[in-house]
Amino acid sequence: MAKKILIVDDDADFVEATKNVLKSSGYDVEWAQNGKEAFEKLKAAKPDLILLDVMMTTKDEGFDVSRKLAGDEALKNIPIIMITGIRKEMQLPFGFETDSNWLPVKTVLEKPVKPLKLIDEIKNLLK
Repeated sequence: MAKKILIVDDDADFVEATKNVLKSSGYDVEWAQNGKEAFEKLKAAKPDLILLDVMMTTKDEGFDVSRKLAGDEALKNIPIIMITGIRKEMQLPFGFETDSNWLPVKTVLEKPVKPLKLIDEIKNLLK
């Protein structure tokens, strides 16, 4: 059975391109445009992994979503890859380090992410 990935991102072009890459690698893909929609879909979709953007409805929505997921007993074990362009958008001179409180995700990738890099990260987390 194919592993299921939930993409949480409001950029339709990014989502379409990423869905194509993931589907061609054998994954089932669901999509949510924001955090609220993601939580609605999580109940039915039961993904094996989440790709999460930061800037959606608000500039920091993805950070809030990752912390909310980490605090939910039923969802906290789903690995999250944060994929974001916030450093470039906000001209931040630093990157993001994952941790169990502020940024409880498995890894952070910068947009644009190369398809092979994304697939490698996903395979590594879903072993």
